[in-house]
Amino acid sequence: MDRVHVVQLGEHISRIAKQYGFSDYRTIWEHGPNAELRKKRENPNVLFPGDRVVVPEKAIKEEPRPTDQRHRFQVRRRPLRLRIVLEDLARNPIAGATCELRVEGEVDRPTTDGHGLLQREIAADAEAGGLEVKSPATAVEAMPLPIPLRIGHLHPVDEVSGQTARLNNLGYFAGPFEGRSEADNKELFLSAIEEFQCDHDLVVDGKCGARTQAKLKQVHGS
Repeated sequence: MDRVHVVQLGEHISRIAKQYGFSDYRTIWEHGPNAELRKKRENPNVLFPGDRVVVPEKAIKEEPRPTDQRHRFQVRRRPLRLRIVLEDLARNPIAGATCELRVEGEVDRPTTDGHGLLQREIAADAEAGGLEVKSPATAVEAMPLPIPLRIGHLHPVDEVSGQTARLNNLGYFAGPFEGRSEADNKELFLSAIEEFQCDHDLVVDGKCGARTQAKLKQVHGS
């Protein structure tokens, strides 16, 4: 029998699939009753707390084989990859930067490619980590502080929280900042929207409508 899973903060389809014992997230994501969710969210790894995911009952698959022989069975799975692009304040990619990437206690030292991209395969239930630029000096100067990572915490772009997070990730300082009033934080958000719209040749109206959302999603990469 199908069951309904209510998405919590930090959850995405890959993590939910692992929780219920599925090696391939598509078994859940492409399940018929999730058609409306697929249409609404599009990206299976960017969900919103409160979304309802229908998890199918696990089916037993049988494969007839002769006895007294060795048989090999291969599980198909799509690895979950963490992708990060580093840019300086002028929004130029930081290429050739050696970084220390920590994900759930595991440490790696990747180097960004010509597009400022670094990536690594991570566990489906990974949630916390950090990134620190180590070299060269020019890259450290552009990004001197460690960056905390919250995997699975990015909300959909049609949610204000998702718009705010993308703007902050892109360096627009959209807030909200502790110690500031609600009115001040709202003004910061509107100002960030206007600056983003100006930078990308959009109508500057301070409203994060459909066109601004689409461009924000494109520039951010998700």
